[in-house]
Amino acid sequence: MRHRAFSLPLTAALAASSALAWTTLGALADTSPLPVDDDTIQASTVTFGGADPLTTDRTIQHWSGETTNPLDGITYRYNMVGVDPATDGAATIGVDIIPLDVTVDGVAFNGSERVAGLLASPLFNTTNFSFTRAITKPDGTKWYRPAPSSPFPLSDGNSGQLLDAQMRAQFNKVHPDSSYHLLLDTPVVYDPETIDVSQEHGATMVSPVGVLAAAVDLTWFQTRVQNLIEKLHLDPTRLAVFVSKDVMLYKDHDPTHCCVMGGHGAGSPTSSGSGPVSGNGNQPVQTFLWSAWISPGFWGPRAWINKDISGFTHEFTEWANDPFNNNTVQPWKADNARQYGCMDLLETADPLVGVGFSTGQNTFDPANLPNGAPNPFVEGKFHIQDEAFLPWFMHIGPVNDMTQPSQFTPNGRYTFMGDFSPFEWFQRPADTC
Repeated sequence: MRHRAFSLPLTAALAASSALAWTTLGALADTSPLPVDDDTIQASTVTFGGADPLTTDRTIQHWSGETTNPLDGITYRYNMVGVDPATDGAATIGVDIIPLDVTVDGVAFNGSERVAGLLASPLFNTTNFSFTRAITKPDGTKWYRPAPSSPFPLSDGNSGQLLDAQMRAQFNKVHPDSSYHLLLDTPVVYDPETIDVSQEHGATMVSPVGVLAAAVDLTWFQTRVQNLIEKLHLDPTRLAVFVSKDVMLYKDHDPTHCCVMGGHGAGSPTSSGSGPVSGNGNQPVQTFLWSAWISPGFWGPRAWINKDISGFTHEFTEWANDPFNNNTVQPWKADNARQYGCMDLLETADPLVGVGFSTGQNTFDPANLPNGAPNPFVEGKFHIQDEAFLPWFMHIGPVNDMTQPSQFTPNGRYTFMGDFSPFEWFQRPADTC
């Protein structure tokens, strides 16, 4: 996802307008929540700047590789977090969590209230990814196999933290002979940081079932995050994770251009994170991500996967595959993610925004809606977005032997969900544009 503003590796324009059904722009001067039209609201992500670190710079542990794309004949180089899978080594990355307690129109959206849920999620805990019982249908709603004897085979033999499982599947390291791992250490949780949003920079909005969320100006919010990176003197060899709850961002200073759920970036603490940074050596290059825990019921059935940690799973995998927001590939497109346009970055989650599966035990969302009625969107599971693998971007095929074999063919898969990805264009290399 590239939108050189709040850089989640984005190159093209930020998410296309998702046309929320706001009453009028003048409603921003009012304190009543703006109604959201579930048929038109569109999820997106963004990038918060990039960097080109030198080998002597102080930054996250990473390795460099290259792959030749047989379609355009270009050899693309890239940096990824951890160690080269070819070495069968392992890396453990430190994580700092900074909760953001945001107030809009007098309503508190406290990221600190969902830190416990994030820590209990598959991002930081061992999970068995061999099977799942719910995935995303092509229309965005849930496809569920109710019979206990018939789960969907997901990633056979793959157990661990989510990011570790995804990276091992991407490099065909899901077997007992491999000791390759990319692990996240137990996070250090900082005290919450308070952000008060004026009416000029944000408003509240309400979903059809009554779930409140904050809509905040992207550019203004990006500056707040960058200021915190300066203030907190974070260790650049660790990942900084900024945690919100039910905070969505809009671009172009226009509330109808919503809703950005997350972003990741990199840069020198003195660079403001607004674009690529090259140093003279031994300077800090901080990598970071921001996302919001999303309460069930803000997004309706069409965006079934967009709840709890979905945005975080999107950002963590993109950070791991493109930590400095500068891994370029042949321009690609995906018909189910048209808001990203024609993209030339290795943004592994952007093509699959809104596609995913559920797993684990999530007990961190209230069982009732704000009006006291039972919340039908609470499922007691964590929701995880699918991701595209390197061969999809590099046009490796029709035989792909780089990744874990897919569920029903001997060839490698192009996404973590493999044959259960609901769109046929993820069963082959990317479409170009």
